[in-house]
Amino acid sequence: MAGTTKQMNDLNSHNANHHVQKGIEGMNNSIAIDWQEIDTIIETYNSDHEALLMIMQDISDIYNYLPSEVIPVLVERLGVKESVIYSVATFYKTISLTPRGKYIISVCTGTACHVRGADKIMDGLQEKLHITEGQTTDDMLFSLQAVRCLGCCASGPVITVNKETYGGMDRSSAVNTIDQYTDNDSY
Repeated sequence: MAGTTKQMNDLNSHNANHHVQKGIEGMNNSIAIDWQEIDTIIETYNSDHEALLMIMQDISDIYNYLPSEVIPVLVERLGVKESVIYSVATFYKTISLTPRGKYIISVCTGTACHVRGADKIMDGLQEKLHITEGQTTDDMLFSLQAVRCLGCCASGPVITVNKETYGGMDRSSAVNTIDQYTDNDSY
């Protein structure tokens, strides 16, 4: 059994190196994948296919999306079909298959936020960032998305920037909040 484990580790290492090389050679927006970190995430869940969503979420937390180079590794290590990975990735708003900005801005468009002006907030952010909902700024700093409900109805309208929640927003306060992130990120 020990020989089999070593062979699997060697195969995983080879596949990881192959995927890094393929990503470097074949993609314009390629990023460096930390394969040890990917391994650690998978092992944290004991390579259990039932933990696919949590594994994908943990990977997305690191890269702000699920890099395509990781998908074949998940197929192999978890024993799931590639179509299942794509189904999960396209069903959940928190997982993206395309690169997203460092800061993911979510504007709540649920009923309570909508009636309090969520559309004006979205308009202000789109104007400020020069993107539309679902897009990412050219500098990869911000991505903008609408979400159905953030569960903070009494505080509406609400936006989140990554995991920070801001309530009682209006158009100008939302733009000012984003300005703080721009100011903190300039060097």
